[in-house]
Amino acid sequence: MSILRAVVVSLGVSMPALFAAAATMSAASDPSGLETIILMHGLGRTSRSMQPMQRALEDAGFAVENFGYPSRSASVEGLSKLLAERIDKCCTQREHRRLGFVVHSLGGIVVRAYARAYGVDRIGRVVMLATPNAGSEVVDLLRGNLLFRYGFGPAATQLGTRSEDLPRSLGPVGFEVGVIAGRASINPIFSGLLPGEDDGTVAVESTRVEGMKDFIVVPHTHTFIMNSREVQSQAASFLRTGGFVHAEGHAETHDNAGK
Repeated sequence: MSILRAVVVSLGVSMPALFAAAATMSAASDPSGLETIILMHGLGRTSRSMQPMQRALEDAGFAVENFGYPSRSASVEGLSKLLAERIDKCCTQREHRRLGFVVHSLGGIVVRAYARAYGVDRIGRVVMLATPNAGSEVVDLLRGNLLFRYGFGPAATQLGTRSEDLPRSLGPVGFEVGVIAGRASINPIFSGLLPGEDDGTVAVESTRVEGMKDFIVVPHTHTFIMNSREVQSQAASFLRTGGFVHAEGHAETHDNAGK
């Protein structure tokens, strides 16, 4: 399998009981105060990739905005400006002060860049799915490849693991974040580049971010993690309560989750 083809392939409790419980909770009783959730897809994807998550959260009682953005046409800073415009529009139309987010991969870096540029006043709880918060070794390998740069755009080249790369330079998060990492891979080529467990694009440890409130690892791939019923249920749980549902004895404390 060629490197470019591998990039394309890569990109991209009882859980039913948990989800049913979340669906019975009305928006009026939501203690988080988040009336609308903004969804953001990953690099090279479209809002269609987040439609399963959209349907699940709507079934759980949330109002959802599925934000499609040109992930391959601008830098992360440029994409954060587009997000700012969307947030302004959403907050003006619906008179919301804070918004929740469920974001896949690059979407999480865009939210962090938005927070640095525009502040955190409008950011409520954020669920990050397979976001390369410490960068990806895959980008380290491919950033100099013209086909990679042309095919995936300027934002992709910013997602490396060097200290000067954007993910590591954004600093700790200043809002409530729950991170869901995947540990299944359909890409043995990229998995060979990544340390420890990985999802075929991002190492599990690289999804962690300083200041996060909760963290879980699920047996799903980078490309399809948002389609999992378990992940959808866990996202709803974090948006509602500020925490995931952990198997007994596996909960991370607030003191060590961000390390």
